Amino acid sequence: MIRIHEKTLKDLEFFTVLKQVSEHTITSLGKDAVDAILPFEEDKVVIPELSYVNEYLSSFDNDNRVPNHGFETISKELKLLNIENTYLEVPSLQKIVSISITANTLVQFLEKYKDYYPNLFSYSQRIEVTTSIIDQVDNIVDRFGDIKDDASPLLSELRRSINKLKGKINSSFSSALNTYHNLDYLDDIRESVVENKRVLAVKAMYRRKVKGAIMGGSKTGSIVYIEPETTLQYTRELNNLEYEEKEEVIKILKELTDFIRLFLPLLKNFQEFLTKIDIISAKAKYARSMNAILPEIGEKRELNLRDAYHPLLYLTNKEKGEKTFPQTIGLGDENRIIVISGPNAGGKSITLKTIGLLQVMLQSGMLIPVHERSKVCLFDRILSDIGDNQSIENHLSTYSYRLKQMNYFLRKCNSKTLFLIDEFGTGSDPELGGALAETFLEVFYDRKAFGIITTHYSNLKLLANELPYMQNANMLFDEKSLEPMFRLVTGQAGSSFTFEVATKNGIPYSLINKSKKKIERGKVRFDATIAKLQKERSKLERTERSLKVNEKKKLTEAEKLEETNAKIQKKLESFQELYDSNQRLIYLGQKVNDLAEKFQNNKKKRELMAELFRLVQIENSKRKKISAKQQRSEKAKEKQIKQEAAKKVDVIRKKKKAAKKKEVKIEKPKPILKVGDRVRMHDGKAVGSIDTIEKNKAIVNYGLFTTNVSVDLLELVEPKK
Repeated sequence: MIRIHEKTLKDLEFFTVLKQVSEHTITSLGKDAVDAILPFEEDKVVIPELSYVNEYLSSFDNDNRVPNHGFETISKELKLLNIENTYLEVPSLQKIVSISITANTLVQFLEKYKDYYPNLFSYSQRIEVTTSIIDQVDNIVDRFGDIKDDASPLLSELRRSINKLKGKINSSFSSALNTYHNLDYLDDIRESVVENKRVLAVKAMYRRKVKGAIMGGSKTGSIVYIEPETTLQYTRELNNLEYEEKEEVIKILKELTDFIRLFLPLLKNFQEFLTKIDIISAKAKYARSMNAILPEIGEKRELNLRDAYHPLLYLTNKEKGEKTFPQTIGLGDENRIIVISGPNAGGKSITLKTIGLLQVMLQSGMLIPVHERSKVCLFDRILSDIGDNQSIENHLSTYSYRLKQMNYFLRKCNSKTLFLIDEFGTGSDPELGGALAETFLEVFYDRKAFGIITTHYSNLKLLANELPYMQNANMLFDEKSLEPMFRLVTGQAGSSFTFEVATKNGIPYSLINKSKKKIERGKVRFDATIAKLQKERSKLERTERSLKVNEKKKLTEAEKLEETNAKIQKKLESFQELYDSNQRLIYLGQKVNDLAEKFQNNKKKRELMAELFRLVQIENSKRKKISAKQQRSEKAKEKQIKQEAAKKVDVIRKKKKAAKKKEVKIEKPKPILKVGDRVRMHDGKAVGSIDTIEKNKAIVNYGLFTTNVSVDLLELVEPKK
């Protein structure tokens, strides 16, 4: 049985996740149910719940979207149905019809697309599809929410009588209205409505002359509202009939409620089913918002999370447009406990919380934002000690509280436990607290529990290095800028970079050197060695990434070259085939030409036919026996090759033409014209002489007439020799 303490859920901010999930619900019951979610107590329940959410998530990416599951809660109606001699009002009946239609539609949809949603279909099979309630209510209530006239014979008769009586009331009222209007007893408004009854608006001075019941008056007192005596009798009859109608409607509703009462268990199932679908839908929508998936879940104790994101951090950064750094971490039988070290603000605690929160979400039936190749398992218990937990009410200091937590851990920790401890051993004397923390860690190790701890203590780092199934890890730190890189690397302890960070923040060197002298030389050397190793590790990481990028580029280029080479080889083979074919045709053409010349000389027809027949036989013997289909294929291939060759030739010809056009034409220098020169226009034949030249314009004399022409349009006529 799975047990996860409420404190662990608070430490991991699980309830904040639930609040975000509840925002995706569309019903009040669904919201309340999401807020009450806790990790499931049995393994066999977790996997089906995850499969429901995963199938619903897949519906967002296909054409078979799950229908709307929204409904109004019928909890009050269900309580009323449990009480004898009660009846449901029309709005309650409409809610029951609506929830029945929604449930039926959803169940029928899942049955239709059971190949897409097999697990959801299996879950929906406990819900009975029936239209009995819907049909029965539709027979009684119309679409406007009124009881139908034909709901019962008595109701039909009563309503006919009521309509007739209303007609008589209107007729008698109109008669009285006309009579008193002619007598000028009425005010300008003539009539009004009081207590849902038509009344005469009588002038106050004539109120004693109008027979009837006074129903009230205006604020000024100038008008008295009177119901005419002629309508009073009809009104009393109408009141009696309306009372009988109301009694009959209640009787009909009671009968209908008694019929629905038979389906009380089914209605409860409808509401529970749709609430469950709302929870599944909210989980799926939340998963989509952070690209969450269902990782592989194995029975073997193995937790291998690749590119795992903290859900709350991921969604917050997504809104701000900032990058979130994923973490990759693995726990298994050969690597049960990981000790994370490194400087503060480097991401140790958030990594710890990421693993814990994702595990709790998974065991609560939620998908998690990890790489699709991640592997997970289920734990019976998750223990956590995260943050400052002073208790003023119980008079506990931070360290006292931590010792109390460790006592709880010692009682509950076993091979099916995942423990998460932040800043393990802090709160007391470093040496004494570190020694006690080391002892606790050895106990957890001996019990084969899985766990992740963060620490600055060197003795815990050394212990992780000595024990075979425990591993060091550190958060990478840029040794130049001393800024965190938010990347977890396993296999090596991390330095706290205490003095380096102090230097960066402007602490004087003299004070830093003085501080170094106050601690053991070996500890300084140990921390310096770790820092140096971490720097080397960072360099190796960068080199490895660079090599991988280069390798990927080279592989891509090699693939492109191979592809190009294959294409060229294929084209060469095609052109070779075309060349061989053309050479064979040329050879045959020469042979036929020789035979034609020989026949022209000797006129021996029989010899010609024999030579031709022999030539055909020789050619046919060279050909392979192929089917008609293969022959057509060969011809098509040959035709394609010819077309490609023709295209290549066309391209070459076009290039040659373009090259010729691009050749620069050497223009002859323009002659310098002067008065008296013989000239003609570029496109003309008539020759004249220039009389005057002024402002690039020349007056040309053609003998019979003169004209003013631009000098640019004239060319010099050479005198005949």
